[in-house]
Amino acid sequence: MILKFVVLAIYFLILLGIGFFASKRVSNITDYYVGGKKLNYWIAALSARSTGESGWLLIGVTGMGALIGVSALWIVVGEVLGVWLSWKFMAKKFKRMTDEYDSITIPDFLVSHFKSTTHTLRIIAATALSLFVIIYVSAQIDITGKTFESFLGLNYYTGIGIGFGIVIMYIFSGGFLAVAWSDFFQGSLMFVGLLLLPVVTYFSLSGDTSIVDGLRSIDPALLNIWGVGGLTLMNGVAILGLLSIGIGFMGSPQVYVRFISIRDEAEIEKGKWVALFYTLLTDTAAVMIGILGRYMFTQAGDNPELILGNAAENVLALVLGQVMPTLIIGIYIAAVLSAVMSTVDSLLVVASSAVTRDFYQQIFHPNVDEQRLMGLSKKVTLALAILALIVALCVSVLSPTRTVFWFVIFGWSGIAATFCPVIILSIFWKNYTEKGAIASMITGFLCIPFFKFVVPGFSSFEPYIIKLDVMLPSVLFAMIAGWVTSGALKK
Repeated sequence: MILKFVVLAIYFLILLGIGFFASKRVSNITDYYVGGKKLNYWIAALSARSTGESGWLLIGVTGMGALIGVSALWIVVGEVLGVWLSWKFMAKKFKRMTDEYDSITIPDFLVSHFKSTTHTLRIIAATALSLFVIIYVSAQIDITGKTFESFLGLNYYTGIGIGFGIVIMYIFSGGFLAVAWSDFFQGSLMFVGLLLLPVVTYFSLSGDTSIVDGLRSIDPALLNIWGVGGLTLMNGVAILGLLSIGIGFMGSPQVYVRFISIRDEAEIEKGKWVALFYTLLTDTAAVMIGILGRYMFTQAGDNPELILGNAAENVLALVLGQVMPTLIIGIYIAAVLSAVMSTVDSLLVVASSAVTRDFYQQIFHPNVDEQRLMGLSKKVTLALAILALIVALCVSVLSPTRTVFWFVIFGWSGIAATFCPVIILSIFWKNYTEKGAIASMITGFLCIPFFKFVVPGFSSFEPYIIKLDVMLPSVLFAMIAGWVTSGALKK
């Protein structure tokens, strides 16, 4: 146990060191929010991907692989498709436009693009971003607590406190530059850890029975890509829901700020391949870890959640405990925390920029000194983090049966439904108007709670909307609202 804590201490010291050195490179607000727009493709791509994945990948997706088997690979397909579309068709256009507008935040981009003469667009964008970031960060904080609980046997709330404190410390020091550099380090750690574990696990298993035969004897549905019962309407809807997770990579601010910060379009072309292979390999590895854990720890007739935890969220910890020495387990705990913190830090910096630049500076104090603005950004970051911590604690009390997978997806969907339609239509449709953008954001923002909490109340729709979840219908309604409000029907 002591060895695990030593490894974690070294990991935290590295992060604090990154924050300290990054602080020496921050001289103005552009440095603080977007790294001076000088990131190379390796830093930008790994930072974007580690931010986009989060602890959801190591705890949630591994658990999903254990519960539903190979059909969880639809998550991989959806994410790879979303990443490819984003980097291939959107990133260069977005980079070109943000450079032309000299934008350093997403609301900056929207206001400049639509030549807005009022503050309405900026206020809606900044408000929606801040609210859903708080929810998304709270889900990551929840993962931190569960990680310390399942891997180290520490109290859930102690784990939350440790993880929360370290993130705040290094964000405070270096802003986005600290975020990008630390994400590169953390993303690399996640990559190696995820790819190594299924290989080691596979070769550690006895060769008496093939893994395929073993899984088939446990539950034949684990080997059916369509899920239990094969290709049915309900399974088709569920697959569509898993595929739609990838939509979030096509405009979510915490991801797209990397395209603002990257050095030039040539770096985007190279970063595309890093992002694609990273996504394909890490996501597939996460699913395979879950499947191997199901084979190792359960038998036919077992309830997997009684053995592997709620939503099989303990499967990673159980597999590690079976095949890895203590020192290596400590490194894997650091990898899980890397996934969490690489997302939390990005979200907090993006949300802080929305509050300080888009509210405070652009609306109320346009002539504020940059040093004062950076100081305020740090205070806002702390305030947002505390709010997220409070939300996480409330959810832990009010919903003890919550799952990491769907808690994270709710926050992810909220950000995506609010911003992805706006970014997509702004890039590709010249007739998209400011009123249309406002309609898209409001519709996407409201559709998330509507489809999550209201629609399931109608019994005829409930089974399907639960399987589909909220991302796809919310994004579609938001795009339609923007299209109609921009006058497409009249034209």
